[in-house]
Amino acid sequence: MPKMLGARYLAELLVGYGVKAIFFKPSILSKTLAQMDDLPIRRVLTHGEKAAAYMADGYARASGRPGVCAAQTVGAGNLAAGLRDAYMAHSPVISMIGGRFGATKHKGAYQEADDYPMFVPVTKANLQVDEVGRIPDLVRQAFREATTGTPGPVNLQYFGNHAEIEKEVADLDMIVEEIYKQTPPHRPAPEPESVRRALARLQAAKRPVIVAGGGARTSGAGKEILALAEKLSIPIATSVGGRPLVPEFHPLYFGIPGTYSRACSNDIMLLADLVLFVGSETGGQLTHFWKVPRPGVEAIQIGIDPRDLGRNYPNSVSVMGDAKVSVQALLDASQPMAPKGGWVQEVQKRVAEWRKAQEANRSSSAVPMRPERIMKELGGCLPDDALLVCDTGHSAVWLSQQFWKDGTAWDLIKCSGTLGWAFPAALGAKCALPERPVVCITGDGGFYYHMQELETAVRCKIPSVTIVNNNSSMNQERNIYMAAYDGKPSDKWGDMWIFTKVSLSQIARDFGAEGFRAERPEEIAPAVRQALACGRPALVEVISDPAAMGERAKVD
Repeated sequence: MPKMLGARYLAELLVGYGVKAIFFKPSILSKTLAQMDDLPIRRVLTHGEKAAAYMADGYARASGRPGVCAAQTVGAGNLAAGLRDAYMAHSPVISMIGGRFGATKHKGAYQEADDYPMFVPVTKANLQVDEVGRIPDLVRQAFREATTGTPGPVNLQYFGNHAEIEKEVADLDMIVEEIYKQTPPHRPAPEPESVRRALARLQAAKRPVIVAGGGARTSGAGKEILALAEKLSIPIATSVGGRPLVPEFHPLYFGIPGTYSRACSNDIMLLADLVLFVGSETGGQLTHFWKVPRPGVEAIQIGIDPRDLGRNYPNSVSVMGDAKVSVQALLDASQPMAPKGGWVQEVQKRVAEWRKAQEANRSSSAVPMRPERIMKELGGCLPDDALLVCDTGHSAVWLSQQFWKDGTAWDLIKCSGTLGWAFPAALGAKCALPERPVVCITGDGGFYYHMQELETAVRCKIPSVTIVNNNSSMNQERNIYMAAYDGKPSDKWGDMWIFTKVSLSQIARDFGAEGFRAERPEEIAPAVRQALACGRPALVEVISDPAAMGERAKVD
């Protein structure tokens, strides 16, 4: 085995695994970073550890390749907080942190804290690298853990506050396991008997529906799921994460059910007598806290993790396997079925009625603008192959309900609950996919969390486009505080949800980015097209009505 400096070995190993960028907050692995001068890997210095984690997360979700972030001991807790969204979204992120010196533990050393336990609840695996000779096998294990089964974050804690273990020399073999560079590395096939039973139940159902989740996107199962829906004449819905798998105007598509639902989507789910979940955990948001579908409705799940199968809806059939392979098995075993008893027509009728009810707001010329009109304009002007990176809260509500794109060339990654994630995640996504249009969708409340990363985008020449719905407020909180005041708010209620009016486009220009402002609907498309064409980091703020509220699920 050749003798190598730990730092050089780690740098070359990351390149060997196809890592194109590392997102970090100093001071961590400084010698390793220095070794990257002559290697094809970007070093993206951020203004905070959480932003570094979000960038690595966006990189991972956009590309399916593990994203890497790093922070020293004193910043490790912030990095752990940043991994929460990756953990909830099953994103293959690898974090690298420093660890304490044995000689100074429990002596009150400067900045000493035991960060290691903080990573336990937000990672699939939490590994300690105490000797330079363990770098090869533990880094390989990190990539293996991050990409296999249900993907997820992995943490590596290196010996020394700043990972000083990297300065040691040892005999180190350069071994790269090619299969673990990307998700999914393995595609387990389902048992034929479970496929046969699932198909029999689908054929017997009178009002079946299919719900495609984020795991279906990870598996790349969109074409197979759509083909199955068409062959068996079954209406299909998606989670927010699975949204781009089905064209908006496909005759079988009825939207996104759950908490961010279009009203018609939940209504249809409540009428179903069987739900086939593909690549879904059947979590609280998709099911509106397990009310949609109703408890007791027959369920079939296709998924790669047996722990999820039947967790929230006891399954009549559980199909354990990769989503793409499993749905293809159903396709191969099935015969075409005609629509049953007017079920498809009923679904189409409800979808058409809902669309008609949205037309007034989607065509509104009101100023400040209605968010429905903003989303209509974005659906019309964003490129067909755009990757959208969306924040949680109202940004996701508006996008789920009102962003209509009739195709599957576009893609979407959405925050799993950590407001402020989208902007740094979009920068990471752009680093992963530099040739693709990457567009962040957020509100001013979300953008304020990591606004300083505009400087990072300019300095590192990351030309993503950020669209900020600026209503000078956290208006998703409006109804919460209205209820807190029993419908009669005081003149001080704005303290809890209203911001100062700020020109975010001007702030973007002050950071050195391009800044555009749209106050009227007809100004949106030209501003977005200019932002996409400028080849530099760009922000488009659209001024919307702070009183406009997103439609939220109502289930009796």
